[in-house]
Amino acid sequence: MRKADRSFVLMTGLLALVLGLAGCASTSEADGKSPASGTKAASQKGFFDKLFSSSTPVIVPEGTLIPVTLDQTLSSEDNNTGDGFDASVSAPIVVGGKTIIPQGARVRGVVVDAQSSGRLKTPGRLELTLTSIEVDGTRYDIDTIDARRSGKSHTKRNVIFIGGGTVAGAILGGIVGGGKGAAIGGAIGAGGGTAAAAATGKMDVRLPAETRLSFPLSQPVTIQVKN
Repeated sequence: MRKADRSFVLMTGLLALVLGLAGCASTSEADGKSPASGTKAASQKGFFDKLFSSSTPVIVPEGTLIPVTLDQTLSSEDNNTGDGFDASVSAPIVVGGKTIIPQGARVRGVVVDAQSSGRLKTPGRLELTLTSIEVDGTRYDIDTIDARRSGKSHTKRNVIFIGGGTVAGAILGGIVGGGKGAAIGGAIGAGGGTAAAAATGKMDVRLPAETRLSFPLSQPVTIQVKN
């Protein structure tokens, strides 16, 4: 074989070897990068999903009423200051003709103040506020004007019981012993009336589950609304 022929054969063999190795490398590279390629494709899909499901910020102005329905019973007797509570939006909140916060949106609140009623003293007091609202899976902090409730006043009831006891005692004392008996009976009746007033129970605030309340926003809140 001539020298030129041997060189041609050698070059042909080397070229075939290089091409073979390159093919193997390409296959291995493709196999090795397939997970990354899948991740990249998923990332691109997520980007386009976000692009086509973009949202617009909408400001819910200060003073807007947030109507809610309580999930659980709250009372000035059983709850303490700082207790949390759950509720849901009872009617959709509309801004500019578009529903921004749908009915049923989850709401979180806190007991700002809870004072149990005392006998012959001040009535119970319960003060609530909302702290956050969830819209489309996103939680937004909110500030609202507190909702306050107080129990009925003891004063009128106590006057009725104490005064009524005094009158009844005076009548009874007058029947038994004349004028002196009336004075004694009046004193006894007053004492009995006071005891009756103390025994009538306390004037606490109680808000059963499903109670509807409204809380005005004290600060505007920006909600991201899907387009």
